[in-house]
Amino acid sequence: MSTAATAAPATESSWPVLGMTCASCAGRVEKAARVVPGVLQADVNLATETVHVQAGPGFDPLALQLAVQKAGYDLPTATVQLPVLGMTCASCVGRVEKALLKVPGVVEANVNLANETASVTLSAQGSVDTLVAAVQRAGYEVGPVQGADGTAAQGLALAQRKPPLLGEGARVVIAVLLSLPLVLPMVAMLWGQHLMPPPWWQWALATPVQFWLGARFYRAGWGALRAGTGNMDLLVALGTSAAYGLSLFTLLRGASPHGGDLYFESSAVVITLVLLGKWLEARARRQTTEAIRALQALRPQTAQVKRDGVELTLPMAQVVAGDQVVVRPGERLPVDGVVADGNSDVDESLITGESLPVSRGVGDAVTGGAINGAGLLLIRTTTVGAESVLSRIVRLVETAQGRKAPIQRLVDQVSAVFVPAVGAVALVTLLAWGFGVGDWDRAVLHAVAVLVIACPCALGLATPAAIMAGTGVAAQRGILIKDAQALELAHGIKTVAWDKTGTLTVGKPKLVEAQAHDGDRPTLLAQAAALQAGSSHPLALAVLQAASEGANDGASEGASDGQAPAPIVATQLNTVAGRGVAGTLGGSGLRLGSARWMQESGLDLTATAEAVAPLQAQGCTVSYLAKLPSGGPPQLLGWLAFGDSAKPSAADAISRLAALGVRSVLLSGDNRGAAAHLGQLLGLSDIRAEVLPQDKARIVGELKSALHGSERVAMVGDGINDAPALAAADVGIAMGTGTDVAMHAAGITLMRGEPGLVADAIDISRRTHAKIRQNLFWAFAFNAIGIPLAAFGQLSPVIAGGAMAMSSFAVVSNALLLRRWRGAGRD
Repeated sequence: MSTAATAAPATESSWPVLGMTCASCAGRVEKAARVVPGVLQADVNLATETVHVQAGPGFDPLALQLAVQKAGYDLPTATVQLPVLGMTCASCVGRVEKALLKVPGVVEANVNLANETASVTLSAQGSVDTLVAAVQRAGYEVGPVQGADGTAAQGLALAQRKPPLLGEGARVVIAVLLSLPLVLPMVAMLWGQHLMPPPWWQWALATPVQFWLGARFYRAGWGALRAGTGNMDLLVALGTSAAYGLSLFTLLRGASPHGGDLYFESSAVVITLVLLGKWLEARARRQTTEAIRALQALRPQTAQVKRDGVELTLPMAQVVAGDQVVVRPGERLPVDGVVADGNSDVDESLITGESLPVSRGVGDAVTGGAINGAGLLLIRTTTVGAESVLSRIVRLVETAQGRKAPIQRLVDQVSAVFVPAVGAVALVTLLAWGFGVGDWDRAVLHAVAVLVIACPCALGLATPAAIMAGTGVAAQRGILIKDAQALELAHGIKTVAWDKTGTLTVGKPKLVEAQAHDGDRPTLLAQAAALQAGSSHPLALAVLQAASEGANDGASEGASDGQAPAPIVATQLNTVAGRGVAGTLGGSGLRLGSARWMQESGLDLTATAEAVAPLQAQGCTVSYLAKLPSGGPPQLLGWLAFGDSAKPSAADAISRLAALGVRSVLLSGDNRGAAAHLGQLLGLSDIRAEVLPQDKARIVGELKSALHGSERVAMVGDGINDAPALAAADVGIAMGTGTDVAMHAAGITLMRGEPGLVADAIDISRRTHAKIRQNLFWAFAFNAIGIPLAAFGQLSPVIAGGAMAMSSFAVVSNALLLRRWRGAGRD
């Protein structure tokens, strides 16, 4: 049998945990997971009942499963059979097993060469798509995939929790029906009516509630005792058992005929109320994961693939990069890719938050999960499975919801001592009332009330419920928050540093004017294009487009054969960050870049100042082309001016930030004239121009040092050169229209190149943080007030049970109010 003990690079994965009920449970699972060899960090989310694990080499999922089971809980798994085609020897077996064991969520993998199958044990966070992709990367093919029950399972999440034979709702109903005959007579006694059932009828009604419907509390409480700790279930089990045991003892000793000195109703009603509270809490918690379920529902299970001229309906697990996928009007795009044929409007609202459909034609990139409009599209697949944009979004949101916010550490410390402290208070209450008043019946009831009301559930749910609701609603509007720390830090943002190109501007500059020193403009453009060959920088694309249009014009007007002249090819190309690009052409060096670089190279640009000044005043960026012959002085060949317009919503975005009390700072590598012009258009007063990439990170550091206390600095960018500044900021915010490097360095990613989303991200962070503080206040206040009242005999066990049950439901419901958020200043 092969396990995951094989050394592997650091990975992150989330595992469902069955049996957790309160913050004490979460702390115990977390503690058990952290001591597993290879586990670097473990964070338990009580709201989603998952443990998020960061693991390094040597991590064995089986060891994690055993550790969690030893702590009294369980990690559910399921087995999938993968037909693996193409294996020929034992080395193939080892290769496939190794590939499978690297997949997040794989607990165990066994490959059988004889029947060419791989039996894979997965946690609930695993999927068949990722398994198939791993086998294919290893160089083998996968046949039709079967689940453990023999049914097709491609693309489906596995090991979903099995519902109990009797649903939670039905258990609550039965508990209510059994408890009502015990409660209603208590109400009638307020009017002098004594209608209590006979003592043995009370016992008959309370016993099923105590030991059948309440069995879950005994099981979980016993697990906590075996692990040497306590939890909410233990408190409920001890409290209700004390009330039930006292009543049974009195009954056997000889109770009054009316049963007035029995307390069976207390134990039964407490269990009923706790069950009701857990059911309401579970329903509310499911609503906090709606964003994830909505994103997962965007994944089609099949695709219409055209291979060798034949259109086939294939499961998504069998679609590979390079396949051509046919998408008809109204269908959901099954893959990420590029439009190979056709035009249509595509609705990407559930992915990017963009409310209006966007036009897509040949050469345009499209995202799986979007809805096709009225046109027929043929898409060339670029990514599938776990590497698709939709899968990465889901993974990012799940990771954010699985990690703990820094404020949760305080809750964990309190929860670690909470249950033992409550037990001590209950014992003191019992002894004080018993010896002090001499009424041991009342002493037991007051001690029971202390045990019952002290529920750590609300503490455990206060932070994760708010984080899940906040990150979920943000994701639905195109704001992806990488982790809980970024969400918590963003609420304190007081300064936002903006990159210019592609962030506040459209990011598609065009060549406005070009002047050659010798008057040969086509040659100037051709030489500049030779230096920019292969570059994806916005200015490079503008040069290449202008050079191509110039070459075509020259071919049609001047070339005798109607063909464009052969392009000039430069060698030894080298990009100098923040300055420009250099290369060699005809034995001489060429440089295309900023005025600063030219001056550093020894060029005098005084002669060009009069010509370029008006363009710079209009916001244009000017680049200079210079020749550096070997052994001779540098020569200016000419200059090129580029214009880039501000995004239509940029000024409004700056204004909305100001309304939130956030200052905006412009960081630009362009000349001062271009930066000042944009700043004037957008209402920006703090402008830093001619800033090199490494200087952006330094300026961000200076902005951070100028703030105080919990005030934070955010950096907004979209390019590779912005990555150092994004990482240096307290919170990096990357435009999803930019580079992957920028998005990896950022804590928040905006799926649309929309500056206004920055204000939305800060606003949802502030509202989420406010919900966390509200929840924690009420959770702490509830226990701080309730426990003394119960200890001093001011709360009956029934009232305590009802209050405890409602506290967790109230905390989750308060967090769910975040779903009403519509954006900064819009709700």
